[in-house]
Amino acid sequence: MINENKIRETCASNPEKGFRMLVDSFQEPIYWHIRRLVVSHEDAEDIIQEVFIRIFRHLEQFREESSLITWIYKIATNESLRFLKTRKAEVVSAEEIQEELLDKLKTSDYVDYENELAVKFQTAILKLPEKQRVVFNLRYYDELDYEAISQITGDRAETLKVNYHYAKERIKEYIVNS
Repeated sequence: MINENKIRETCASNPEKGFRMLVDSFQEPIYWHIRRLVVSHEDAEDIIQEVFIRIFRHLEQFREESSLITWIYKIATNESLRFLKTRKAEVVSAEEIQEELLDKLKTSDYVDYENELAVKFQTAILKLPEKQRVVFNLRYYDELDYEAISQITGDRAETLKVNYHYAKERIKEYIVNS
C-alpha cells in the first residue's frame, strides 16, 4: 500500500528523495494507464517521462484537493489525450492492432481461444470513443471509484457512470458480433 502522506512529507523535506519515492510508487500503474490509452510502448515511455517531469516541476503546487494518485492520474490522462490529439493521423487503428495480434496467434503452435478473446476485448476498448475509453480504463483496470475519476476528468460522477455503462455495452456488442 502506497503511503501518500509519507511521500508528500518526504517531498517537502527532501524533494529529490520524495520524487524518487513518488516515481517508485506510481511509475508502473501510470505506465499501464498511459499504455492502454496510446497503445504503443514507445509512446507510453515518452509520455510517462513527460508526466513525471511535469510532476517534479509542479509538485509544490499540489493543493491536496484530491489524493496524490488522483492528481498524478489527471496529469497522465491529460498528457495522453494531448499526445493522441497531436498524433491522431499517425495512430494505428484498432483493426490494424487486432490483425497484428491475431497474426501472432495464428503463427503459434496452437490456437488459444482465451488470447483471441483478449485480443477482441482490447480491440473493442480501442474502438470506444475517447471519453468512454478513459472512463472504462480508469474504472476497470485501475479500479478507481467514480469520485476519483470525476476529479481526473472533470466530469460529474453520474455522467461517468453512464459513460462506463455504454462502454461495457459497446464492448459486449463488439465481442459478440466479431
